[in-house]
Amino acid sequence: MLMAITLIIIILIISTAVMLISTLLAKKTIADREKSSPFECGFDPKGSARLPFSLRFFLIAIIFLIFDVEITLLLPLTTIITLSNVKTWTMTGLFFLFILLLGLYHEWTQGALEWSE
Repeated sequence: MLMAITLIIIILIISTAVMLISTLLAKKTIADREKSSPFECGFDPKGSARLPFSLRFFLIAIIFLIFDVEITLLLPLTTIITLSNVKTWTMTGLFFLFILLLGLYHEWTQGALEWSE
């Protein structure tokens, strides 16, 4: 037990030392205007590099990702049909689809699926 604790302490000390040394050596001390500006074929940029984007597009993308993950959770249902009880499998699948449809209905009624107003 004492050997394990000693080994853990040694590992923590070595890893902390490596992290400290890497943060000290990785610092860039020279801040150059050209290197910190956006690169546009060697010319000065015509516009701002930080253009605002549509919040509506962001919300649609998040909703797409959520439903995409939920579909990937549905795919294993087809492979476990032979390993489980058909009644339990059906109830689980229908319950999950019901939750998906309930979320879709909520997004629709809140107007989050409308691209233009």
